[in-house]
Amino acid sequence: MAELINLRPDLEHIAQLIKPASRVLDLGCADGELLAWLQANKQVRGIGVDVDVNSIVHCVEKNLNVIQADMESGLQHFEDGSFDFVVLSLTIQSMHNVELILQEMLRVGRCGIVTFPNFGYWENRWQILKGQMPVSETIPYEWYNTPNIHFCTVNDFSQLLEKLGMQVDGQVVLHQGEPVNFLPNLLGSLALVQFSQTKRQQTLG
Repeated sequence: MAELINLRPDLEHIAQLIKPASRVLDLGCADGELLAWLQANKQVRGIGVDVDVNSIVHCVEKNLNVIQADMESGLQHFEDGSFDFVVLSLTIQSMHNVELILQEMLRVGRCGIVTFPNFGYWENRWQILKGQMPVSETIPYEWYNTPNIHFCTVNDFSQLLEKLGMQVDGQVVLHQGEPVNFLPNLLGSLALVQFSQTKRQQTLG
């Protein structure tokens, strides 16, 4: 595989999970950095979704297929099983209806990949013990101007997937771009989770 250059660390790990020639939906695609790399290096058939006009313009400039839409109302633009991978990177913590978007990801895609700041990271816990809301590299906002409305830990997210009839297929917890294998819920600041429907849910579906 070609060397991953100029990709944000979590996007680099996502890119490693995407198989060549896959159908990819990138939710909250921002400037299209991930999709552009995947199309150039893995020949994926990709579509991006974002609500921000400037992000749409950047994606169009990169000749990416992109749709301006608010994901809060679901992914009704897409049919069941339209994609192999559905990606949601550093966006889920700012969404109101987390359960809906996870369910929609696995309705339109075979596999979901989500990244989010791990609120269980030790520096976040320490700042709370000092009586302050956490501000860090992965949570870079003050309490009064943050777009984030849901904070969760690695363990919380796994429990939510189980509640929704989904399973974790792979997980990487990072700090400053490097994997954390020892006490990841305490020592990792950013989580990447790959998930799918449980076999039972697939049968029911």
